[in-house]
Formats: sequence, C-alpha cells, structure tokens
Amino acid sequence: MLISEYLAGRGSINVSTGTARTSLTNGENSRQGSGNVGNSFADELRSRLGSREVEFSNHAIKRLESRQIDIAENDRIERLNRGVELAAEKGCDESLILVDSTAFIVSVKNNTVITTVSADDLKENVFTNIDSAVIV
Repeated sequence: MLISEYLAGRGSINVSTGTARTSLTNGENSRQGSGNVGNSFADELRSRLGSREVEFSNHAIKRLESRQIDIAENDRIERLNRGVELAAEKGCDESLILVDSTAFIVSVKNNTVITTVSADDLKENVFTNIDSAVIV
C-alpha cells in the first residue's frame, strides 16, 4: 500500500510541514465532572495527544512513494505510533525509529515523520540531528 492510499483510506490527508496543532472543542478545555479529579490540565492534554496518529511531512510522503515503502505491511504504522509514544515518554525531540528494516526520522514534539529510509538505503548511512533511537 502506498502512502497516498493509506492516507486516503483514513478519510483525509493530514500532511504537516509546520508545528502540530491541537484543538479542544465542545468545552473540553474546561474541567468537567467526569470523575478525573486530580488530573491536571497537562495530564489531560498529554493523554489526548498520546492517542493521535503520527502525520507525514510532504518530504516523507515523497520518500515513501519513491522508495516503495508499504507502511501497512506488518502493522508498521501501529508500531511507528508506538515508537513515537515511547520517545515522547522519554522527552525526546527528534528520533530515529526503526520498524523492521525501515528507518523513520520523526519530530516527536510535532508528531510528524520527517523522512524515511528503506532497508536498501540504510547501509553506510549517517543520521544526524537526532537525540534518540527507538527500535520497535
């Protein structure tokens, strides 16, 4: 499955080249009597942001298509999301996330894949400007 097919299947194409935006609607930003007494606003925001799927930059989409990387194969997208969650829990900003033999460079703070590298292109490659690596 190509990235364009995957994104079309999600119902909309969410491509981000800037900072991630979060909108809380229907009064969700105010405390409600939902039994979550003791949860801070930061905890609530973290729990909502943690459930988002990772987005792909325009550059990452082009790399996925040109390198014919199937992100639906072997639950890659779910494992990629889990890798981003793990990196976020550790406070990482820019991570190399390895899913099988595919590398994803992810801006964890923006929840966005910056680029991808297939197994064929991993050999003798140097990754810079990352602060962590996650293998899932």
